Amino acid sequence: MRELLLFRHAKSSWDRPDVGDHDRDLTQRGERAAARMGKLLREADILPDRVLCSTAKRARRTWEIARAELPTVPETVLCEALYMAAPQRMLEVIRQHGGDAGRLMLVGHNPGMQELAVRLARRGDAPLRRRLAAKFPTATLARFRLAVDDWTTPVDAAAELLDFWRPVDLEDAGG
Repeated sequence: MRELLLFRHAKSSWDRPDVGDHDRDLTQRGERAAARMGKLLREADILPDRVLCSTAKRARRTWEIARAELPTVPETVLCEALYMAAPQRMLEVIRQHGGDAGRLMLVGHNPGMQELAVRLARRGDAPLRRRLAAKFPTATLARFRLAVDDWTTPVDAAAELLDFWRPVDLEDAGG
């Protein structure tokens, strides 16, 4: 059994039209949400063994801020192929770079992140799956259990949605 965490980058800024999409940074709200999700990873004890992160600045900063909340630093691989990747491309990146991680995290972008999450969420709590399908906001984290022994096995037919957290859910809970 393996676990996959899908982590959408936090809220990014559109304030500077002179900055290209790949180089957009986070807003202050995004920074707070990224830190909140890092605390969640620590407190729920769901630390990734390896992180595959888009090379976009907003994704790198999201992971950098979340990672600062963790007791140990997991191996991080920056993957240009994750920048605005479609679900099939994300699955290829997982196969290529998942290695021997028991719990793997992808840090990436919508719409591909939500599309992959919906594709994976064939099993698990039905209301949670509906909430995931309805919206996958910035800084959202989805956790899946996979009935596979390694990352080279196709994962999309063997996934169960375990958890789905949006930053607003953690604010409501006092997090």
